[in-house]
Amino acid sequence: MTLEERIRSQKIYFCTEEGFAEAQREVMEILYDYNHTRPSETKKREEILKKFLAEAGEGLYLEPPFHASWGKNTHFGAHCYANFNLTLVDDGEIWIGDSVMFAPNVTVTATGHPVEPELRKKTAQFSIPVRIGNNVWIGANAVILPGVTIGDNSVIGAGSVVTKDIPANVVAVGNPCRVLREIGEKDRTYYFRDLKIEDGLK
Repeated sequence: MTLEERIRSQKIYFCTEEGFAEAQREVMEILYDYNHTRPSETKKREEILKKFLAEAGEGLYLEPPFHASWGKNTHFGAHCYANFNLTLVDDGEIWIGDSVMFAPNVTVTATGHPVEPELRKKTAQFSIPVRIGNNVWIGANAVILPGVTIGDNSVIGAGSVVTKDIPANVVAVGNPCRVLREIGEKDRTYYFRDLKIEDGLK
């Protein structure tokens, strides 16, 4: 079984495999180029992302600096936005729907390490896909762990650590992240506490 096959089948693999470090250095070179573009170089940024990512949907905007383990395993839908310091540990696949927003310093990791010390000493790791639905907003400093699915339209509060699936149409917060409430009628009237949404904006 090849390294790629082991990763995709969610088995333990080792980052000391031949060619692993060299391939990752190539990724770091691409990210260096992306993160050192000027704000006016939007076309150059688009071209880099289209080559770097598995999928880069229309209107994708990733504010530098942006970090990823590989890029080739991350699928972005259309009209996604990430503020600075989005970090993707994408040895395994990460699927991101349309119109997803990431606040600063979010980490999405499809990859982890066994708890067993001897395996970790040998650089053992595993990858389980992460799936983020359409129109999700992920707050600042949130961490999304391997195997998690987040449903459409949900909001993940700032500083949350998402260890389990989150359903659609909810606000979820905390460490570990839990559903706080459903998105409802009040959210169609107020955008923050007692501040009302102006007529004609929706």
